Amino acid sequence: MDEQEFAELAAGAALNALSPADRATFDAARREHPEWEHWIETDAATAAALADTVSDALPPLTLRSTLLSRVATTPQLPAMDAAVAATAEPVDRWTPAPPPPAPEPSGDRPAAEPPPPTAVIQAVSRRRWTRGILTLAASMVLLVALGLGAVQINEYMNRPAEVVALQQIEDAPDAQSATAEVTEGGTATAHWSESIGKVVVVSQGLPQIADDESFELWFVRDGAAVPAGVFEAPDGTTTALLEGAMEPGDVIAVTVEPQGGSPTGEPSSDPIVEIPTA
Repeated sequence: MDEQEFAELAAGAALNALSPADRATFDAARREHPEWEHWIETDAATAAALADTVSDALPPLTLRSTLLSRVATTPQLPAMDAAVAATAEPVDRWTPAPPPPAPEPSGDRPAAEPPPPTAVIQAVSRRRWTRGILTLAASMVLLVALGLGAVQINEYMNRPAEVVALQQIEDAPDAQSATAEVTEGGTATAHWSESIGKVVVVSQGLPQIADDESFELWFVRDGAAVPAGVFEAPDGTTTALLEGAMEPGDVIAVTVEPQGGSPTGEPSSDPIVEIPTA
């Protein structure tokens, strides 16, 4: 047995789909070639990962009938006597003999090699069919794993800008944060990093506001307020990325303004929270 054949059987072993004969062959090769153990570990880990992602939802009611229908329409191997199958040698492939040479002038013809017995042909077909099934199962496991990985990668690549910015700030060596209480309860925490050049405010327990109002962020410096974007918080919790650059000593403030932000570019109400950064 070569390593490729062992890898195919390892996939079947991980799925508990080996016949007794293949299981015995697999176990013997495993003892003889411990350096192939990584195939078993990889397939077992993949099978375990897939098992962890299976939901508790019931399968479709038509699943059984669909499978039986496909089995009924799939070409099957011809019937074979069990005694003949048990004694047939598990030949991997059979190569027919080359065509006989042209007749000699004397007219003598060499005896043609007889075709292999039917039992041998069926044994070869059966073994190829079994390995094909195991390879298909392993391929499906791999494709599902890759599909799940693609979903996770897609979710990671499409994270909101404020989530990405918050992660960048938290990973920065000069990350800082400050927390202040919100009027009428709740808290707001500002996260910033001078090297990253971004500020993110994470708020909880913000008050309910009217549908025609928005929360607006401000950088307050030298007695003036600089608008830094608006955000919504239907459930009172939000993560917001401030627009513009913070300067040392700025105070981060949040006010309630008409929907879309203050039309004058200046706060129209007292802040519901002020977060000093110095």
